[in-house]
Amino acid sequence: MVDRRTTGSWLEGPASVTREPGDYPGRRLGLPEQGPGSIARFGRRVLALCVDWFLALLIARFVLRVEDWDALQWAPLVVFTVLNAVLLGTVGGTVGHRLLGLKLVRLDGTEAGPTRGAARAVLLSLAVPALIWDRDQRGMHDRLPGTVLRRI
Repeated sequence: MVDRRTTGSWLEGPASVTREPGDYPGRRLGLPEQGPGSIARFGRRVLALCVDWFLALLIARFVLRVEDWDALQWAPLVVFTVLNAVLLGTVGGTVGHRLLGLKLVRLDGTEAGPTRGAARAVLLSLAVPALIWDRDQRGMHDRLPGTVLRRI
């Protein structure tokens, strides 16, 4: 028989049925449910992404002076990837991350470092890995390099 729980799993995804009471994103990683140190939630991630993309557009258009429409389609992606790789690898967060109080770290809480930052930036720029999430709201762009985006 179809009940509210079955319908909820269809509307909210399989986690609504498979998640245990008291479970939350980051629990399996030993992170708090909310506040400093918790997993960055979807809204903050998207807003930080928008800030970083807008910054990449501005740099491509006005700093690099890309005028041609064909070049302007790809230049922001290149700028976005380079900015992410450099900033994630050195300071642990992009401009958008810093504005929204987020930081990229390894699973043990130490600095992500240049290699992991660059790997995450490239995977994020491919878009598809960022769209495949696990129960802890970590995309494949975070899982593969072994990083987690946390609130500070």
